[in-house]
Amino acid sequence: MTSNPMIRLNDGAEMPTIGFGVLFSSGNETIEMVKTAIGSGYRLIDTAAAYRNEEQVGEAIRQSGIDRSELFVTTKLFLADYGYDEAMRGFDTSMEKLGLDYLDLYLLHWPVPRNFDATLASWRALEDLQAAGRIRSIGVCNFNPDHLDNLIVQSRVVPAVNQVELNPYFTQADVRVANVRHGIVTQAWSPIGGVNRYWAENPEAPRDPLSDQVVTKLAAKYRKTPAQIILRWHVQHGNSAIPKSSNPERIRQNIDIFDFRLTRSEMSALDVLDTGLRGGPDPEVNDLKAIRNRTAK
Repeated sequence: MTSNPMIRLNDGAEMPTIGFGVLFSSGNETIEMVKTAIGSGYRLIDTAAAYRNEEQVGEAIRQSGIDRSELFVTTKLFLADYGYDEAMRGFDTSMEKLGLDYLDLYLLHWPVPRNFDATLASWRALEDLQAAGRIRSIGVCNFNPDHLDNLIVQSRVVPAVNQVELNPYFTQADVRVANVRHGIVTQAWSPIGGVNRYWAENPEAPRDPLSDQVVTKLAAKYRKTPAQIILRWHVQHGNSAIPKSSNPERIRQNIDIFDFRLTRSEMSALDVLDTGLRGGPDPEVNDLKAIRNRTAK
């Protein structure tokens, strides 16, 4: 397996191209998954306060035996903690759970278009935490182009990363163009389309790009798994990606994608699989009051 290349962010930091995500994992499963990932060469670990497994991620990092300086750790602000003071407290809580002295990347987990003032206040907290040296890079998740424009025009720091739902069935071309315009790295969550299998908000979303004939034929040609073909597609588009698996062999396979290259025509064949249908939640509909009410129950 060749090395996982680094992507330079707009603040000068470097981030591994392929990372490991832990959405919907819990308890000892998370610890073992993350340890397997680190042992397989992953150096980017992505979690979130909303995943409720930051403690397990921190424990896995400690058990891994890898020096902290070699790892790139990401977590995300819980929506119920939006607001300046709330974000500061939310960050402290995450850091206590992770057991870390600093964070490589902290993300706003979602925009809140119906209360964008809270989004802006949270972003200002992230800017101050970065200025204080507690976070190396700051970014956002699930921001559409107008969300980015609205944030950037009122902020001191341009996000380094925009992590969005992205796979060959949902390519988000407009978001990727906006990210490039602002010098923001596009990072894909559910990069191989898992959201369409285990958590589709849209029942019309196509089920599984892993079983698409274009993908499976390329997998046979290159003697790779369908997931490796899709992850290679991400890399050649300049995206970062954070696949998740609980299967040790698939964890190892998903980072083993740097010994082959898709042709231009093969990339185009994957590009045209786009359906425009989102599998996960719509970033336009978050309601902060409703989220806080649900959290308080």
